Amino acid sequence: MLAFDNRHIAHLDLDTFFVSVEHLRNPKLMGKPVLIGGGNARGVVASCSREARSFGIHSGMPMYQALNLCKHATVVKSDYEAYSKYSTLVTDVVRDTVPMFEKASIDEFYIDMTGMDKYHGCYKFTSELERKVFKESGLPISWALASNKLISKVATNEVKPKGQIEIPFGFEKSYLAPLTIFKLPGVGVKTGNEFLKMGVETIEKLSEMPVEYLVNFMGKNGRELWRRANGIDESPVIPYSEQVSISTEQTFQADTIDMNVLEAILVRMTESVAYELRSQNRLAGCVTVKLRYTDFQTFTRQKAIPYTNSDHTLITTVKELFLKLYERRVLVRLLGVRLTHLIAGTYQINLFEDTQEMIRLYQSIDSIKKQYGEDKIVRAKSIWNQGPAQRHSK
Repeated sequence: MLAFDNRHIAHLDLDTFFVSVEHLRNPKLMGKPVLIGGGNARGVVASCSREARSFGIHSGMPMYQALNLCKHATVVKSDYEAYSKYSTLVTDVVRDTVPMFEKASIDEFYIDMTGMDKYHGCYKFTSELERKVFKESGLPISWALASNKLISKVATNEVKPKGQIEIPFGFEKSYLAPLTIFKLPGVGVKTGNEFLKMGVETIEKLSEMPVEYLVNFMGKNGRELWRRANGIDESPVIPYSEQVSISTEQTFQADTIDMNVLEAILVRMTESVAYELRSQNRLAGCVTVKLRYTDFQTFTRQKAIPYTNSDHTLITTVKELFLKLYERRVLVRLLGVRLTHLIAGTYQINLFEDTQEMIRLYQSIDSIKKQYGEDKIVRAKSIWNQGPAQRHSK
């Protein structure tokens, strides 16, 4: 493993990505308070412009509350297909330019330029990449260069919008020191408020706390938080690959032609892979359905989709693909569902068309599954009378 002081990690973040895409599609929105989200007041704000944030609006806020804060805001119905298209465009530019990168979410990237400083100035190289992305996509980027992922991400957030900065090796801790504890990844509102009650307001104060105390206070996460407060992060840049997948297959004990059974199995399998996707804080951009007939002939069909990990969206696509596959109307012995083109992200980002109630429903369902087991809560449609079948997960 390369020495810590030899690493050069850049973090690139597309500024207010969804809003920036909408600016490209409709320049008249520039300079105005814009809310991206569902088309009704019961929805949530998926993203908002900086002008809207000046009114106290933020992502995840109920739409009706945001409109109460800024009655003249423009609400734009989100178009995740367009956002996925622009994300792919930027990804292609990055892929064609750098030796190794990690796509951390739909709008942010980590680039490992370790060793490149001998041949190219890493700061200059990242600046050129920023200009190239803007030329190809029209999207503005903020970025930071540091010795690890933690510092580069925090620094990027500090220089937005359209900012860039380099934090030299050895200055990680001093850079973090004056920042509020809420700027440190891993410190949420609840934990941060607890620290405030102790008089710990800055990352510097947090870094000075005994690690043993933090472990007693937070459990095993306390040690990691202490490391972060001290600017320590040795996590690697994970090379992006569209071939990473989550999948499941089911071979039936008895081959069947019963459409109700086949549909129920597909729903159950899709629920399973979607839950695993959410458990890993990932989104999928492509769905594949596999079908094997009783004579062992096997067929697959896939479809690129806007990034998602919500059951109801994936189930709709899976059913659509199955109906296109199932042409022979003979006995089926195996079905499979596979999700690919995975990126980091949470389903709250993706539920543009869903209400607050739908978001809370998913959170409750996942909480129950995590606590009591995945099979303790399922859709009624996924229950069938067939006996237990052999199941294969990949």
